[in-house]
Amino acid sequence: MMISTVRGQFQKMTGTAQFDPAEPAKSSIDVTIDAASVDTRQEMRDKDLRSANFFEVEKYPTLTFKSKRVVAAGPGKLKLIGDLTIHGTTKEVTFDVDGPTAPIKDQRGTQHVGASATTSINRKDFGLVWNRALETGGVMVGDDVNLTIDVEMTKPAPK
Repeated sequence: MMISTVRGQFQKMTGTAQFDPAEPAKSSIDVTIDAASVDTRQEMRDKDLRSANFFEVEKYPTLTFKSKRVVAAGPGKLKLIGDLTIHGTTKEVTFDVDGPTAPIKDQRGTQHVGASATTSINRKDFGLVWNRALETGGVMVGDDVNLTIDVEMTKPAPK
């Protein structure tokens, strides 16, 4: 019946992230996600998500997020405000960010930091309005969707 939370991820994405710990306002992130790479570990559901019922990947092949500003929100916390585009509709959203972590150096001297950004959106705000009423009067798909962007940023060692 799918009365529990369904989790999925997108397998293909590209992007850039810049982080300035001294001046978080100079930080930015730009992400492009291949909508057809949606993976909920259930092929029939994934095909439906790729169809005109939801992402309509033939017409809207990507989802994007482009930050407009970053604001410090306490120790180890940021607010990431930017434009999220899904299904051809762009809305400003705010992600709550945990991190970035303290830098960790690998054996080549490259520094790595990680962060996790989360927000919740109403899918109908982005034109994803399909639903099927159940005989009991309920709905098959909820409107609220939680989004998470996990990122690892690297800074190569000086030459």
